[in-house]
Amino acid sequence: MGIIVQKFGGTSVGNGERMQNVAGIVERTLAKQPVIVVVSAMSGTTKSEGTTSLLLAAADAARQGAPFARELELIEQNHFKALGDSVRDAALRDEAKQFVTDELTRLKNFLDAISVIRELSPRSQDNVLAVGEKLSARILTAVLNDRGVKAVFTDLAHVISHDETAVNPAFFRRLQGQLGEKCRPRGGEVPVVTGFFGPVPGGLLAAVGRGYTDFTTAMIAAGLGREQVDELQVWKEVDGIFTADPRKVPSARVLSRISPAEAAELTYFGSEVLHPFTMERVVSANVPIRIKNSFKPDAEGTVIAASPAEKAGRITAVTVKRGVSVLNITSNRMYNAYGFLSRVFIALAEHGVVVDLVSTSEVSISCTIERLAEPERVRAALGEFGTVELTPGHAILAIVGEGMKLATGTAGKMFSTLGTAGVNIEMISQGASEINISCVVKEEQAVAGLNAVHDAFITAG
Repeated sequence: MGIIVQKFGGTSVGNGERMQNVAGIVERTLAKQPVIVVVSAMSGTTKSEGTTSLLLAAADAARQGAPFARELELIEQNHFKALGDSVRDAALRDEAKQFVTDELTRLKNFLDAISVIRELSPRSQDNVLAVGEKLSARILTAVLNDRGVKAVFTDLAHVISHDETAVNPAFFRRLQGQLGEKCRPRGGEVPVVTGFFGPVPGGLLAAVGRGYTDFTTAMIAAGLGREQVDELQVWKEVDGIFTADPRKVPSARVLSRISPAEAAELTYFGSEVLHPFTMERVVSANVPIRIKNSFKPDAEGTVIAASPAEKAGRITAVTVKRGVSVLNITSNRMYNAYGFLSRVFIALAEHGVVVDLVSTSEVSISCTIERLAEPERVRAALGEFGTVELTPGHAILAIVGEGMKLATGTAGKMFSTLGTAGVNIEMISQGASEINISCVVKEEQAVAGLNAVHDAFITAG
């Protein structure tokens, strides 16, 4: 049997009881085949309560010369309690507790130095963040050993050579081979791996962003390849990928299977499926991904893998991305059409503005962007090209499905459904992949539109 690579998110390992639950899942899998376990930093019910958020807050406080002791105290308390609640053997518990103490002492000394120089480089920030995954991986290692599983703490914080200077496709190809080899199970052991790897040139957070543990897991699975890995399992706090957000659409149901392209589109349009870079790595290695619920381990979850021939017209899911602003720029005619377009997009890139949907004509551009921290600066930068209108309070509503490539009338059905529901459409777009159709609506109408479209395409069959 091939290896199962399992990733557990921060909430899944958020306290001692949950660590025990994860250990049980690992044990049951290990009874059948080899396992690699990758963990995020411990988290509460929300990311703001989690270890990573506390570490970022401590680093930011140190950069400003402000106190950060409270954040470190909370981290220590949370991890000591998790140890006390999950590890019975005193020697294993004391050894792990000493590890936590030593790591936090090193971190305090490091943050003291940052407080003096008042500077936090990307690499320094990475050194701070890496502590979260180290602590959770070390505690889970103790929990597994306490249950008789031969688990080995595997730290990826210093796996990358300092000779690396650039983050590019060649860098990631080299790295995934290194990660796969370092994490390959040996002699019946279970590697318990930090979901943080480094040191990444320019910083891991800058290169990958939050959710980097998904990416780490994908790199390990891709590095080992389909010849050695049967499946990558991402254990979350939901039953799998739904046809819509079940908190907003009561009739939403779990999908048993979804294609990588569909999963990528859902991620782009606001569904928290996987880190966007994850699919690319794993799909290229032909390794299936399964999303499972760590609190309902017997549920099948959702498999992300190439699908058989799609039924024409089948829509897989409906999603909404909220917190969107509509940006309209009408040319002052000082530039020709291509000059106008290029200058606008260069200006947006210089201000770090991410554009979602775009509609253009010779004299105007309409696009959707995420909510801006400094809207007036962006408005001023674009003002030289023409009249600028920036309207917040919108959402992108999208239908996704491989089957729509083979169908006619899908867009018409979507728009007429929204019209019947009294939802006004302000902008329309179809992706080049031909597996999504998107429109922009008022944010207050987004949930009504989501339910209407889901009922028309999915509930009604």
